Amino acid sequence: MYNLLMKELKLGVSPFFYVLPFLTGALMLIPGWLYFLVILYFCFITIPNMFGGYKSQNDLMFTSMLPVTKKDMVKAKVSFIVILELLHVVTAVIYGMISVRLYPNLTYHFFAPSFGFWGLCFVMLAIFNITLIPMYYKTAYKYGSASIVSITAAILFAIGAEWLGIENSFVYDLFKGTGAENWAIQLSLLLIGIVIFAIFTIIAYHIANKRFVKVEM
Repeated sequence: MYNLLMKELKLGVSPFFYVLPFLTGALMLIPGWLYFLVILYFCFITIPNMFGGYKSQNDLMFTSMLPVTKKDMVKAKVSFIVILELLHVVTAVIYGMISVRLYPNLTYHFFAPSFGFWGLCFVMLAIFNITLIPMYYKTAYKYGSASIVSITAAILFAIGAEWLGIENSFVYDLFKGTGAENWAIQLSLLLIGIVIFAIFTIIAYHIANKRFVKVEM
């Protein structure tokens, strides 16, 4: 599995996609912007291009010729996706910390880059993964419908969360009111988001693994 993961890291995407998080993350410096979009660019840009590259390069056929199991093939791909997601989030968090210091008195209409917000981003990626990965591994090469459905699910979550943050007094208070200044609440929201991300991604991996075993290559 380690060698397969190294193959993904070296050949899975163009080096540009390792630079992309630093470019999209800089959007966190726009005061009061819709910061969910910074993470959604991973879904919009990286995933379709990555899976398109796999298909054009016959990655499935090449990998199946190697002395590896289907389980390890799935595990390496899912691990690679998670690594890229974490790269996007961590980079955005760093820019977010800079943004908060640049605009200390800014009134946010949308979510501010708080720990609670990053927890929501992990939940959004969890929904993205549990939709994308099992759908993709029905065939392991048709990615169009899987990308569209998973991107749509992530967007709907972001829209719903932002709407609640504006219209629902409890959510508003949690993220923008008194809860925004409570470190215990904010760290709890972040931890919950990370746990949901981990659970959903593990579930997605197991479903994908069961489906991929049935795929004829």
